[in-house]
Amino acid sequence: MRQWHKTLAPVLCFLVVSCAPTALADAGRESGTDRERIARVIDDSIGWFETKDFDLLFSTMAHDPDLFMFQPGSTGTIHGFEQFEEFSVIWRDPDTMYASHEVRDLRIHLSSSGDVAWFSAILEDCGEYKGQAGCWEDTRWTGVLERRDDRWVIMQMHFSFAADKVREKLEKRARE
Repeated sequence: MRQWHKTLAPVLCFLVVSCAPTALADAGRESGTDRERIARVIDDSIGWFETKDFDLLFSTMAHDPDLFMFQPGSTGTIHGFEQFEEFSVIWRDPDTMYASHEVRDLRIHLSSSGDVAWFSAILEDCGEYKGQAGCWEDTRWTGVLERRDDRWVIMQMHFSFAADKVREKLEKRARE
């Protein structure tokens, strides 16, 4: 019985040592691919508006009651996909137009299980309504995504503005 262990131990060590770099490299490639896919979902959740591609927008979100969003305004809290669909009606208005968007300082983190990711970024999201320009500038944006059926979908998002930056803008406008 002991002879069996003496023979098997070196074979197992060889397999672990020779296979580990390949497994780690494969995990790194998958991780990179996931990060790219997640970044695309994050960008599409804002950029869809350029062409008003509602199918693209809805493909980025979880289609269940677990979807949750905090908007900067206190009345913009969204609970569930159904409420999100109702909320999205405002973007169908032909007077509501896309101007530009930019996602900066995007940081994506993957859970050890590989099924959950969370992100943080700074968002610029600009548009027009009846010819009047408006823009979310330096918007702090965080969120959580979940892998479902090999697709990444947004489960939760939170948008906010730094109070000191808001105060600076108001003081600047008051001086003008």
